[in-house]
Amino acid sequence: MKLHPEMSPKHIAWIENQKMFFVGTAPLAADGHVNLSPKGGDSFRVLGPLEVAYLDYTGSGAETIAHLRENGRMVIMFCAFEGPPQIFRLHGIGTAHLKGSETYEKLAAHFPENPGARAIIHLDVKRVADSCGYAVPFYDYRGDRDGLDKWASKKGETGIQAYQQEKNTQSIDGLPSIDPS
Repeated sequence: MKLHPEMSPKHIAWIENQKMFFVGTAPLAADGHVNLSPKGGDSFRVLGPLEVAYLDYTGSGAETIAHLRENGRMVIMFCAFEGPPQIFRLHGIGTAHLKGSETYEKLAAHFPENPGARAIIHLDVKRVADSCGYAVPFYDYRGDRDGLDKWASKKGETGIQAYQQEKNTQSIDGLPSIDPS
């Protein structure tokens, strides 16, 4: 493992070529559930050498948002599934900016519009590290899935809000996530 003071232009170019990343968060409670979520699509942006953000889509849970509200701790990990082996981790303090908030609207300019978007997750990066990734297997990228976009378009804004109120108001450990307003 090697630590870096910040993401270099070379790191940024590599990150921008990855098709998938993983987000890890956890509650403070010792018996709470650690969450690890795969992310994809055109949803990740490097905003500076120690600043990143991603477009968070509506899903069946909202663990990341709940954990960030409680403690802010987050790690984002990228793995090379093609080309030379590489693992890259960004640790820091994350903030969830819900759709409709002033900060969401400001950051939204960096992303394509998406009917399923519910938040933009911003990470103030405190630790930049890479490691070998020698054991990560090769996978071939065949394309993005369009199921979420179709689902969100069919539900419409009102339907998505109702879904979020039903499924996204708290984490599996009972922490508050998206306010039902």
